[in-house]
Amino acid sequence: MSDKYDVIVLGAGPAGYVAAIRCAQLGLKTACVEQWVNKQGNPALGGTCLNVGCIPSKALLESSHVYAEAAHGLEQHGIELSGVKADIAKMIANKDKIVQELTGGIEHLFKANKVTWIKGTGTLLPERLVTVNNGDGQPVNYTADNVILATGSKSIEIGAVPLQGDVVVDSTGALDWESVPAKLCVIGAGVIGLELGSVWRRLGAEVVVLEAQDVFLPMVDQQIAKDSLRQFTRQGLDIKLGARVTSSQVDASGVTLQYTDQSGEQQLQVDRVIVAVGRRPNIDQLTTPETDLLIDERGLVHVNGACETNLPGVWAIGDLVRGPMLAHKGSEEGVVVAERIAGKHSHLNYEAIPSVIYTHPEISWVGQTEEQLKEAGREYKSGVFPFAASGRAKAQRDTGGMVKVLADKHTDKLLGMHIVGGHSSELIGHGVTVMEFEGTSEDIARTVFAHPTLSEAIHEAALAADQRALHIPNRKR
Repeated sequence: MSDKYDVIVLGAGPAGYVAAIRCAQLGLKTACVEQWVNKQGNPALGGTCLNVGCIPSKALLESSHVYAEAAHGLEQHGIELSGVKADIAKMIANKDKIVQELTGGIEHLFKANKVTWIKGTGTLLPERLVTVNNGDGQPVNYTADNVILATGSKSIEIGAVPLQGDVVVDSTGALDWESVPAKLCVIGAGVIGLELGSVWRRLGAEVVVLEAQDVFLPMVDQQIAKDSLRQFTRQGLDIKLGARVTSSQVDASGVTLQYTDQSGEQQLQVDRVIVAVGRRPNIDQLTTPETDLLIDERGLVHVNGACETNLPGVWAIGDLVRGPMLAHKGSEEGVVVAERIAGKHSHLNYEAIPSVIYTHPEISWVGQTEEQLKEAGREYKSGVFPFAASGRAKAQRDTGGMVKVLADKHTDKLLGMHIVGGHSSELIGHGVTVMEFEGTSEDIARTVFAHPTLSEAIHEAALAADQRALHIPNRKR
């Protein structure tokens, strides 16, 4: 039997590694089990997010956006360039370098905080026994007073379109193509599908997005979603709603997809396919039946409001549990659990967790949508301010989109903020902060924002909620 720990964390993604670091900061003897091996064949921390998710996709989104601006978007600023080329191999290499720097940074943080990294696949057994298989021989067992489960999620595969080499890939495979497909199909118009579709569209691919649902981005406020769809369509993304793929065939000429829509059976011929229909909890080797960990029919580990499972001393966080599959949500749950294990009071406000789609325009939101408020029968008021009326947005020649504020009709408490537009991922923090402090739209309206900035649109949207916007006509009461 190896050393006993105060805490063992299974998984070193954003939820797990943050939990481990915070536990160690609080004086707890902590180990973190992680099995990830990177594309160079070396063990790596950071999980899906840092290795093949959040970070590499944002690197490619940034590179492709800079290329598209240089190739097509600078003339309106009086800048003329010719012969602009995209070196895809260098873009991929830049992405890989960023990933290595950040995953290496986590390893440094583990050493600095005296977190033990146990390399291998960990499985929870009864009585908080963790067995780790590193592939080199007999599994090694460890015990802990507390175990935090943070093994994340994996891409959902669909039987109608099985993955095949570098022709039909999931989100991971789409990060390593070193040539641009002439015609690409993305299956799924969610966050991942739109981001990856945007990358390859900017680099020159003809992109068709097939989405089974009839509503575009149903989790997003629909005024924002409809504006986003118009902008994506103008960019050349061919988004087909109500399109359910039924079969696929790969041959030397590419991929033939069969799908159904409101007009009946359809066929689509493309060079490559990205399957991006969502993610599911990674529970394949998480535990054993005799451990009696409660897992629901969706594969989610059952937890209470404090992320405690049905087993004493066993906690679960991140993509394994209820709530949005977001890196920052998992990280904050990791902090909460670490502090609770250490005997401190800690909590997470699930009503004030922001979401972002890192396309251009970016789509960001926090709180409730107008559709949710109507369904709940809650009386509300709304204010909208378009970036077309923003001096800073005009100077940047990036005027698409808007800010939308939703507040309680009677108390004025901020209930939601929704933004589509450039840099909205940086702007949404204003709404998160106000909601965390249980503020009102009046609080935003009374706040001084620098001029000229994009954030002024938030100020004006809050003013518009009371029909007193200064830089657009107000609606009649």
